[in-house]
Amino acid sequence: MTAPLRILVTDAAVAVMRELTAAHGALMFHQSGGCCDGSAPMCYPAGEFRTGGQDVLLGTVGDDIPVWIGAAQFAYWRHTQVTIDVVDGRGAGFSLEGPTGKRFIIRSRVFTDDEVDALDAQGEPRRGG
Repeated sequence: MTAPLRILVTDAAVAVMRELTAAHGALMFHQSGGCCDGSAPMCYPAGEFRTGGQDVLLGTVGDDIPVWIGAAQFAYWRHTQVTIDVVDGRGAGFSLEGPTGKRFIIRSRVFTDDEVDALDAQGEPRRGG
């Protein structure tokens, strides 16, 4: 079995990402753990959020936009396929979509046992640093 992608994105979210790229240049996402803004995917200009050894690369979305997640959160979500979507509403305080009237959200599903085995066979995902 081919390993599934850890991160997906909806067409609606890609449309907002393209608007943000036109206004701000290359982008990146970071998903931390915790409450409040920490539970939403945060969109930044590429390189504005510095990743380190405690960040795991889930993959890329849209036009090659990297999506990072804190290692502690990844430990909880490693068996979960994450999808970035967008809905109407005010975005998180530091996330670029804040003024657009849209906000990025996470949708998810648990991987099947076969998918987990395929992902485990790939080894650990890349870390920041």
